[in-house]
Amino acid sequence: MELLIKNCSIEDPVNRYEGIKDIYIEDGVIKRIEPSIKQEADKTIDAKGLYILPGLVDMHAHFREPGFEHKETVYSGSRAAARGGFTTVCCMPNTNPVIDNLSSLQKLLDIIKKDSVININPIAAVSRGQKSLELTEMKQLSEMGAVAFSDDGRPVMTAAIMREALLAAKANDLLIIDHCEELSLAEGGAINYGKKAEELGIKGIHPLSEELNIMRDIMIAEETGSRIHIAHVSTAKSAGLIRDAKRRGVKITCEVTPHHIGLTEDIITLSFTDCKVNPPLRTSEDAEALKKALKNGTIDAIATDHAPHHKDDKSEDFYSSAFGISGIETAFSVCYTELVETGILTMKELAAAMSSNPSKIMGLNAGEISIGKKADLVIVDAARGITVDRRNLVSKGKNTPFHGRHYKGDIVYTIVNGRIVYENI
Repeated sequence: MELLIKNCSIEDPVNRYEGIKDIYIEDGVIKRIEPSIKQEADKTIDAKGLYILPGLVDMHAHFREPGFEHKETVYSGSRAAARGGFTTVCCMPNTNPVIDNLSSLQKLLDIIKKDSVININPIAAVSRGQKSLELTEMKQLSEMGAVAFSDDGRPVMTAAIMREALLAAKANDLLIIDHCEELSLAEGGAINYGKKAEELGIKGIHPLSEELNIMRDIMIAEETGSRIHIAHVSTAKSAGLIRDAKRRGVKITCEVTPHHIGLTEDIITLSFTDCKVNPPLRTSEDAEALKKALKNGTIDAIATDHAPHHKDDKSEDFYSSAFGISGIETAFSVCYTELVETGILTMKELAAAMSSNPSKIMGLNAGEISIGKKADLVIVDAARGITVDRRNLVSKGKNTPFHGRHYKGDIVYTIVNGRIVYENI
C-alpha cells in the first residue's frame, strides 16, 4: 500500500524537521520526507493544521489474556491502544498462566499474531509464578521474544532474588522492571496514607512502601552495575531518590502514569472506586513534583499502566474493589492537557516521553520518523477537545476516573506499518 500524508507538521524527538513536509510511505516504510511530494498513492491524507508524532509506545500495559479475557483481550486491548495513538505496547506477564516459561510465551505470541492490530511486545516474569523464589529462564525467553522482565502486579519481594535477577539480566543485556512496593507497609491499604484516608476512614498505603523498595533497588543496581527500570513512580520523594541515583551514575530509568500527574487523592469519595489504583493517587504536591521531574529528565517516560477490569471487579466498596485504571485511550489527551497546554513540556518533549524514550529503554525499533524506518505514526488534533465517556471506550474495561472530564488533544489517525488502524476525522 502507498500512503501520502500532505502538509505535515512533524514533531519528532529524534530528527529536526523545519517547516511543513509531506511524507510518502510504501510497503509500510517511510520512503520520502520532502516539502512537496507530487506522487500518486493508494490513499492521501491532508494533515493541514494537525501534528504528526512517532507512534506512541506504551512500555507498561495489561491486556489480561490469557486467563482474564472478561477484563480485556489482545483483540480489544490492541484496538483500544490504536484509539489512544499507541502503535507499540509492551504487555505485562501477570496473566493466568503467568508468562514465565517458553510454552506460555509462545501461546501469547500466537494470539498476538492472530488478533492484534498494533505491535505488541510481551514482558515475561522475573520469577516463576511471580513468587520471588526462583528466576525464570530469562535468556531463553528473551530469545523467543520477551523484551523485558517484570513481576509487575507484585514486587520482586526479596533483595536476594532481585540481586540475582539483576546479575542475570546484566550478563545477557536484559532489562528488569520493578513494581516497587514493600508489602508489609501496603497490606490492607486502599488509598494514599494521609489526610484523605483519615477523612474517609479508609486504611492508607504509606508512601514509604514505594520509596523503601526504590532505595533497595537503587543500592543493588549500583552495587551490581546493572540496569533497572522503576515502574509507575508516584511520590515526590521517589523522584528525588531516582534523581540522586542518576547523578551518581546508577543505570536507572523510570516512568510515570497519566493518572499520577493528572489526578490526586482529592477526587476520591467513598464509592468512587474507579480511582482505586496501585500505587494510589497521591497528593497535589506529589503530582506537581512528578511533572517537574518529567521536565528535568528525572522521569524518562510516560506509561499508562492500563489495567482494565470487568464492572463486577469494581464494586462500590474500596476494600473489595480491584486496583487499576483503564487508561490507554485517554493517555495522550490527559498528558497533552496537563503538560503541553500548561507549558511544562513542548509537543516534541511529550513525544519523547510517550514514544522515543520508552522505545529506547525497551530496545525497540520505534519512536522516530525517519526515511527507511517503518511507518508507525500518530496524527493528532491539538485543538480538538474531548469529553471522556466510559460508555464509548473501546477497551472492555470501563473503569476510568476520567469519566466526564474535558481535555484538549485528540487522536485523528493511528498508522501501524503504513496501515491505518484507527481514524477519527
